Amino acid sequence: MASRGSVIPFFISIANENGTLPITDNRMTRFMISLEEGVELVWHAFDDMQGGEIYVKKIPSMKVLDIAHVVAPKVKHKIIGIRPGEKLHEALCIKDEAHLTIEFKDHYVVEPTTWDFSDKIITYYKNNLGEKGKKVHKNFEYNSFINKDILDIKSIKTLLKKY
Repeated sequence: MASRGSVIPFFISIANENGTLPITDNRMTRFMISLEEGVELVWHAFDDMQGGEIYVKKIPSMKVLDIAHVVAPKVKHKIIGIRPGEKLHEALCIKDEAHLTIEFKDHYVVEPTTWDFSDKIITYYKNNLGEKGKKVHKNFEYNSFINKDILDIKSIKTLLKKY
């Protein structure tokens, strides 16, 4: 949130310029993470990692249209269509890697596809910090559309006031 690549400062700047917000698709969703949460995850990974894992924090997602309503409630929207390479929803853990994904309380770990000397995929359920994790189901996907934590407009307002 509020980083250089975030839609929030972009919407604020555009709303002030011409009074119309370009919306790629009214179904589009995105994950939102604060700078502090990102840094916290990096430090957690440094303390826990064995090498090669991907750490994915459990974070809320929201509809881009709802973000637009919160950032500039009186500004009109113009649907402009999805640009080349852009996705409708973000996927942080994909089905193809579900067999490598372990769920912990506040995050997921996607294990590397490295092999030990006995030709078995390296798997652990208890991390270096003593937290117990569990393998996700075989069709697991963590994306911004099917996220259990999708914020409504009121929650988005509260979050944006905080940051």
